[in-house]
Formats: sequence, structure tokens, C-alpha cells
Amino acid sequence: MSDTQFASATEYSTATEPLITARVDDTTVFDGSGHKIGVLYSFHIDRQRGQVKYAVISMGGLLGLGQSYHPVPFAMLRVNQEKGGYTAHFNKAVLDGSPSYRPDTSPLWDGDYARRIDSYYAGRQTPS
Repeated sequence: MSDTQFASATEYSTATEPLITARVDDTTVFDGSGHKIGVLYSFHIDRQRGQVKYAVISMGGLLGLGQSYHPVPFAMLRVNQEKGGYTAHFNKAVLDGSPSYRPDTSPLWDGDYARRIDSYYAGRQTPS
């Protein structure tokens, strides 16, 4: 795995917990079958606990065209030492239908948005 680089950090709050966003570059995310489904774009970290709550996976696009960002609960990812990235506990079809945004339409990361993400992924985990 390439060295993880934190390019920037932004603070915000979900109404129940203050979070920090940290950019991450060049970390591939695979599905359970080992197929690449995207690249890790950022972490959303619970500032009080120091734990990553959400990871944002970047999919598609060439030179920024057609690119989309898909926030997922971090608990649904596992480090994959062998492949040098993360393995997601869901497949690409689940990610394709997930809450997402484009680079020019970043959502307001509040409690409602966090609940929408958590609600979407509840029960969608594939067996390990």
C-alpha cells in the first residue's frame, strides 16, 4: 500500500458529534472477490473519540468528469495487507445505489446525512 497522505482536514459537526474530514490519497478499495471498486478519498473522524466513522470512496471519472463520492460506514471496510488497500463488506452494486455526491455538490454533513448513510448500509453487508 502506498503511504497514506493527509492533504487537508476540515472540522464539522453531525449535531451529535464533531467530526474532522481528512483527505486520503491512493488507497484502493476492493470488494470481497478482490475486484477494485474505487479509491479511498477521505476519512471522517470522530474528533472526541479519535475514531474513523466514515470513509468516502471515489468511483469513476477521468480527469474529474463523471466522478462520484460514496460515503460508507468505516466499520464496513477492513485493511487488506495482501492487496495493499481495503476490502469492503459489500459489492459494487450496493455502492452504486448508495448515497453519493459529485465533486461540485458536496452534501451538508449533518446528523440527517449521517443517519441516511447508516440507514442505507444497515443489513447490506455481504458475508466475509
